[in-house]
Amino acid sequence: MIRLAAMLAVVLLAASHVRAQDPPAEPEGYRTEDYRAPVPITLAGARVLTTAEAAATWRDKSGAFVDVLPRAPKPNLPAGTVWRERPHRDIPGSIWLPDTGYGKLAASTEDYMRRGLVRASGDDRARLLVIYCQENCWMSWNAAKRVLSYGYRNVAWYPDGTDGWGRANLPLADAEPEPREGEQ
Repeated sequence: MIRLAAMLAVVLLAASHVRAQDPPAEPEGYRTEDYRAPVPITLAGARVLTTAEAAATWRDKSGAFVDVLPRAPKPNLPAGTVWRERPHRDIPGSIWLPDTGYGKLAASTEDYMRRGLVRASGDDRARLLVIYCQENCWMSWNAAKRVLSYGYRNVAWYPDGTDGWGRANLPLADAEPEPREGEQ
């Protein structure tokens, strides 16, 4: 009897471990906290791309790639300190729209995102837009969901982002963010 109870406990523990690794379900709204966590495997209204599919899209230039990884904030440094921002690498040819994947956006950030999407799509809401950042990052999920809400009809989400791209030994390039209004 004790042996049976011990075996049952082991099976239940193993089952709970597997369940803990199941991907989360899609939320109704945007994710607003704990952005670096496992993401759903779906996004209603968007295609979800594997690395091979994203690479094929990139190679045949059939879609515009939009990186939404946030820009690291400049630290508060003593006067006269030289600060060099760490280079940002993304999929070559992408438009980088940092800070547009948060669950809540300021009106100015939302306007910045809309202008960047017009540029990326050539003002064509039917053009394929591939939204990404890094693996297990809700920023790209949120951003792709937001792009759909703006009326873009051909949205793909690449959840493995630059992590999956790099693991596949595909090229990455240094990137600068799309300028905000009033920036050069």
